[in-house]
Amino acid sequence: MEEKLALRIQLFRESGQVRAEVAEFVQGELEALARSGRSVCEETAGVLTSHLMMALNRLQNGEAIEEFPADEHVAAELAAVPEAVELARQIAGRAEQTLGALLPHSEVNFLALHLAVLDRRPPAGKAVHAAQTTDTGAGADTEAGTGTQGQQKGDQP
Repeated sequence: MEEKLALRIQLFRESGQVRAEVAEFVQGELEALARSGRSVCEETAGVLTSHLMMALNRLQNGEAIEEFPADEHVAAELAAVPEAVELARQIAGRAEQTLGALLPHSEVNFLALHLAVLDRRPPAGKAVHAAQTTDTGAGADTEAGTGTQGQQKGDQP
C-alpha cells in the first residue's frame, strides 16, 4: 500500500477515531482494489478511505447514519457504472459479515461513486508508462509517489 494512504489509516487508528478492526477491514479492501489493477493511493482513494472508515466506525458504535434518497444526478451517475455499484454492494456485504456493520443504501451509493472514480483512473503502473512515453520534458515537474505521474503540479486528476 502506498505510504501516504497507509499513514492516513494509521493516524485514524492511533488517534482513536476508528477501531483497529475497522482500519484493518478498510486496508484489506483497499489492497484488494489495488490487486485488481486500480490506482489506489492517497490522491485517488484518500477521501474514500476516510469516508468508509468513519461510516463503519459510526455503525459499530451504534450511531445512526442518515439515509437519504439519491438525487437525479447521483442516480444517473450510478446507472452508468453498474460494475462500481455491484462492487460497492460486495464490499458492504463483507463489512456486514466481518464487522456487523450494515451500510445503508445511501452509503453504498457513495461508496459506488468513489469506486467509479477509481475505475476512471489509469490502472496502477499505466500512469508511469504514459508519462514516460508522452512527456517532452517541458514543465515535467511531477509529484513523485502520489499517483500523479504524468500530471503537472496543480493539474486536477
